[in-house]
Amino acid sequence: MGALRTPREKWVEEGLRTLASGGVDAVRVEALAKSLGVTKGGFYGYFADRDALLTEMLDTWEREATDEVLDRIAHEDGDTRDKARLAGQLTFSERLRPIDLAVRDWARRDRTVAERLRRVDNTRMALLREAIGTVCTDPDEIEARSLLAFCVAIGNHFLAADHPGRTRAEVLARAGDLILARPPAAAEPDRPHR
Repeated sequence: MGALRTPREKWVEEGLRTLASGGVDAVRVEALAKSLGVTKGGFYGYFADRDALLTEMLDTWEREATDEVLDRIAHEDGDTRDKARLAGQLTFSERLRPIDLAVRDWARRDRTVAERLRRVDNTRMALLREAIGTVCTDPDEIEARSLLAFCVAIGNHFLAADHPGRTRAEVLARAGDLILARPPAAAEPDRPHR
């Protein structure tokens, strides 16, 4: 009886874990095999080369970061704004956040990855536009608020500032409330008295 092969998904998962912790240059067949406790020979039963693994890793990340998030929020109760908040929590979960940040770094050096990232970010921005469009109608304001929401979600992970008297979670919650709030009613123009 032959030895059991390491499942394909294990190679992809270990590749994503390594990408998240060490960047794309750390994703090497020999290192992955060592981490999995197997020989690298099994790798070539699934993948033609490292590039094929990298492509499948990106496919997995994209599916988890968009399709699975959209599917999950479609089955949740709540209004569009609640669903946008949930999408943010899922997108920047403990699992996906480090992968997402590593993909962003990788995209700075690889045009194909940059295009993939653009597609994922466009999907995320479309969801934000839809959510924010439920509280305001001005297309310029919708776009600006969507950009702010996305920048907060990503930039928060790079910011080391303190928030005196407040926790980061409290400040993020308030930022979300501001971004998703209805705009103040336009003041009635002054009418001349007769």
